[in-house]
Amino acid sequence: MTDNLQPGRSLPDIRQTQIINAPIALVWEKAATSEGIASWFMPNTFKPEDGAEFILHAGPFGDSKCKVTELSPPRRLSFAWGEQWSITFELRELEPDVTEFTLIHSGWLEEGRTEFGQPHSQVRGHMNGGWEKMVQKLAGMFPS
Repeated sequence: MTDNLQPGRSLPDIRQTQIINAPIALVWEKAATSEGIASWFMPNTFKPEDGAEFILHAGPFGDSKCKVTELSPPRRLSFAWGEQWSITFELRELEPDVTEFTLIHSGWLEEGRTEFGQPHSQVRGHMNGGWEKMVQKLAGMFPS
C-alpha cells in the first residue's frame, strides 16, 4: 500500500465512543475478528496479525485494501483503510462487565478526495453519521 496522502490542512478525526455492557474480552471478540467485524461493520478478510493485509467489502463502493498497523489485544486495533485513512478501535475496561469502545477514523484532509473522487469535506459528515450507527449497532449486540 502506498502512502498517497494529499498535502493540505487536516480535518478533525471522527471519534465515536460507546459504553458497552460487556466484558472487554467479549467486545474485543467483536472488534478484532473477521466474523465479529462482519457482524456490525462490513464483510472482510481480516486476520488478527500485525501487518496482515485484508479486504473490506464495501458494497457498492467495491473492495478496499487494508493493512493491520497495530494489534494490542484486548485494548487497541488500528488499520490503514485504502490509501488515505486510518481506523482505530480502542477498548477500555471501566468495570469488569463494562467496556468503553472508541472508534477513531483519521486521515481527513480539507482538500482531500477519496479513492472514488469524493471530497473529504463532504464525505466526512456522512461517514461520521454512519460510524455513529455502526458503533451503536456494536453496543446493541450485547444484552444490557
